[in-house]
Amino acid sequence: MKRAWLLAVATLFAAPLMATEVADMTAASAHLDLQHVTRIAAPETAQDGVRQQRYTFQPAVQPQITVMPAQGTWNWQGQGELHLRVQNAMPWAVTLAIDIEGADAGSHLHAVVALPAGPAQILAVPLRASSPLAFGMQVGPTRPFEDGGRRMLVATVVEGTLDLSAVRDVRLSMPAPQAAQSILLGQLDVVADEPVLHEAYTGIVDRYGQYTRGDWPEKVADDATLRAAVVRVPPVAPAGGEDRYGGSPGIHLQATGWFHVQKAKGRWWLVTPEGNGFFSLGVNTVRSDDVRTYVQGRESMFRDLPPDSGAWAAFYGTGDNRNAEQGAGAGRCCNHGRWFDFYAANLYRVDGRDWLAAWRMRTLARLHAWGFNTIANWSDPELDAMHQLPYTRSMDIRGDFGNVATGYDWWGRMPDPFDPRFGQAADTAAARAAQGVRDDPWLLGYFADNELSWAAPGPNGRWALAVGTLHGEARSAARQAFVADLKREYGTPDKLAKAWGIALASWGALDAGNFPAPEPDEAHPAIAADYSAWLRRYAAQYFRIVAAAIHRHDPHHLYLGSRFAVSTPEAIEVCARYCDVVSFNVYADVPEHGFDAAAMHKLDKPVIISEFHFGSNDRGPFGQGVVSVESEGQRGAAYARYLQAAAADPDIVGTHWFEYVDEPVTGRLLDGENGHFGLVGITDIPFAGFVEAVHKANAEWRRRP
Repeated sequence: MKRAWLLAVATLFAAPLMATEVADMTAASAHLDLQHVTRIAAPETAQDGVRQQRYTFQPAVQPQITVMPAQGTWNWQGQGELHLRVQNAMPWAVTLAIDIEGADAGSHLHAVVALPAGPAQILAVPLRASSPLAFGMQVGPTRPFEDGGRRMLVATVVEGTLDLSAVRDVRLSMPAPQAAQSILLGQLDVVADEPVLHEAYTGIVDRYGQYTRGDWPEKVADDATLRAAVVRVPPVAPAGGEDRYGGSPGIHLQATGWFHVQKAKGRWWLVTPEGNGFFSLGVNTVRSDDVRTYVQGRESMFRDLPPDSGAWAAFYGTGDNRNAEQGAGAGRCCNHGRWFDFYAANLYRVDGRDWLAAWRMRTLARLHAWGFNTIANWSDPELDAMHQLPYTRSMDIRGDFGNVATGYDWWGRMPDPFDPRFGQAADTAAARAAQGVRDDPWLLGYFADNELSWAAPGPNGRWALAVGTLHGEARSAARQAFVADLKREYGTPDKLAKAWGIALASWGALDAGNFPAPEPDEAHPAIAADYSAWLRRYAAQYFRIVAAAIHRHDPHHLYLGSRFAVSTPEAIEVCARYCDVVSFNVYADVPEHGFDAAAMHKLDKPVIISEFHFGSNDRGPFGQGVVSVESEGQRGAAYARYLQAAAADPDIVGTHWFEYVDEPVTGRLLDGENGHFGLVGITDIPFAGFVEAVHKANAEWRRRP
């Protein structure tokens, strides 16, 4: 955020914007083309005295209003935003798409906004491609805000390019409404610069890390309210009659002294060291140091940041999350430099110098009270050592071994398990993960890696790892292994060429690297067969090495898999062979809609749902998570429905919620993700209605015999 545009914003919002009229949507003379949209004859006057025209979008594939110049094209050179007076006339939010067409092919901008029910607002659409990533976060302000007595709504995501010297039309549309939807429209203008866009991101975070332009029951305004709210609700007594680890004596199985898995009467169970059935109800990222956000380079977003001296200095630090090989942070600004930890600072405000010890005790009491029985992945190891709840450990395999690009690569490229250095790194990671816990009966087991790029999006995404392997450098160990397999299979290059329908005069082209691997097709079934065999071999090499490393350093505990987000049938099948439990991060309304439950049942292996959540955007952070609901009030019902469906699957042995604390309004350090899907907010205040629903759902499952 530069001082120059801050001054421009202040100047522009101190007085009415200097706007150039494009069209008056209330005027009969406006040049409009209505497709599946009806216009009420007489304009209406809003509460603020402004004339508006009602337009009703009828059920159709794409009802739309096209606004055109009286003749020729508009010249918007020097203009920065399109402004439209708009009011949703429905009692629910409606989706409005805005498309701006240039005179030339390819000159086009596209944006989509959710218009909330309520008063009218000025909708501002930047006249260039823009994204919240340019402000350092994944999701920008999606709700209207007040400025100078006016209600503003900005399209935070705009795609495309536009030649401003020749603009042909503006199109307003709704994607396939199922019933008639009415909106009220007024003046359509263009203005210089981007005043609303920048104002939308200015001064949005208060001293507690809360969004300044919203209100909700858990929001605080002073330290006294914060302290009272954090400790207000006494813990609810957890379910009784369980063994010390949370296992049910009504489901008595084999006792080994360690957590293990066992199938009884057609259902898989985790089994406690005392031999009782255990369904893992866990929470991920239960820690106090994972809610930091970068402040450097965007200081104007934050109001009343504490000084970086005295007691507050402990909550500042520096970091660097630049990684060209990770798709998660692509195109993001403000991904390195100085950060501030609002969550830890709030804990200090509540409990003073001993805030961390107090937080640990309070958090364990809450998890017990809310019916959870597992401290899940990426959590504070000191909580594990307190032996109040069973826990899992993460095993992050890092090193200078080779990798393979699949085109997905969200968290980085696939590790190359054929590289000897991978085996060494896996052994080091297993030794580190097992240190101090290999003889601890409270440990459930180990997750190794997370959301690896086994596949990629698209119709041929299943084969991305095979294609990426052949396209790799000549020195790639995985590539050399795949080529060696093909040579053994076909013997001569002409046989491979015929089977795959490609030109291959000699093995040299295959040996050289960067080979343009063909996509499978029906005419050449050998391609899919060979790729499938390779995916199976790749997975076997990976899971065999990791399983051996874990069991070498810890012969007692479970290997809980690698937390599939994208996968192939081959990878899952092989994982089931080497892992004690197969783990899936399943972001869906119910588990069976996010992984192949029928296939897992045939493999006869237990499953942990290692991540799931439901989020909304009415508690501060702009993001709604991977699976969203309309409002905070619906999160509890969604959780209960998900848990009920999981409990009905005889292969599922646990569900782990992601995550304990809301993410920062301005995005976490790792990738700028900024969603509301926590059990508690950044002030450590629980979301009361949600945790009550969670407790009820958890207690219902734990009471089962």
